Amino acid sequence: MHDHHHAHTASGRIGWAFFLNVSFTVIEFIGGVLTNSTAIMADAVHDLGDSLSIGLAWLLSKLSNRRADGVFTYGYHRFSLFGALINGFVLIAGSLWVLSEAVPRLMQPTLPDAVGMFWLAILGVAVNGYAAYKLSHGKTLNERVLNLHLLEDVLGWVAVLVVAVVLMFVDWPILDPLLSIAFTLFILVNVIRNVISAIALLMQATPDKALHQRVVAEFLAVDNVREAHHVHVWSLDGEHHVLTAHLGVEGQLGPAQQLAIKEEIRRRLDAYDFLHTTIEFEFPDEACRDGLPHAQ
Repeated sequence: MHDHHHAHTASGRIGWAFFLNVSFTVIEFIGGVLTNSTAIMADAVHDLGDSLSIGLAWLLSKLSNRRADGVFTYGYHRFSLFGALINGFVLIAGSLWVLSEAVPRLMQPTLPDAVGMFWLAILGVAVNGYAAYKLSHGKTLNERVLNLHLLEDVLGWVAVLVVAVVLMFVDWPILDPLLSIAFTLFILVNVIRNVISAIALLMQATPDKALHQRVVAEFLAVDNVREAHHVHVWSLDGEHHVLTAHLGVEGQLGPAQQLAIKEEIRRRLDAYDFLHTTIEFEFPDEACRDGLPHAQ
């Protein structure tokens, strides 16, 4: 019930961000024409790409809420991770496009309508800031990548706001491309880091190497557990983790002793909040069926 509610909340946050982004993109195109600002028009095109990416992420997030079935036995959480990867690549492409537009303007800057830019920038910071705030409560990798989309937009509008204020008093149009390049490079570095994380999770890498080591230590601290192997920790979407392990136990333990070990392991693993755990006991002189020799 908790997972379903959390997933529903995540989908709702992404839905809010989508509708806010689409609505404001329309306003941006109109404002760009009225202010004769190429920077605002460029941001409008970029926001259009963001809207498409967020819409895709919303659909994938809703799909990820579906229960496990015979095809996807762990559920559909990974569709959300797939959405994060797609959005990351779109954001990288968008950032490169912004750079390709901003760099030439260093040589040939143009002076737009500063007053119109100012009021549109105020609206841009408010709308995108609210959408980013909504997604900042999210924990999934998908929401974190989408939050970078919106953070980029907020920083972009802050840059437009600063430039608009300065241009009201001095003729320095070169500030526009300079600020655009600065915030785009900042976002680009962060989104590349998230794309690398998404790829690693899709390849079933351990979400946190220290987590793997702590889990092994928890197993070995349990009475009558003498070794642990085939300890696998991976993540479905950056938030929901899965754990499987083979535990070598001391002697031929009776049902009551095995139950005591299971309860102790359950108590120790509660703090880690794994979505799925599968633990297999191996007794002395029992060969590991997965081919790893049993440690002595």
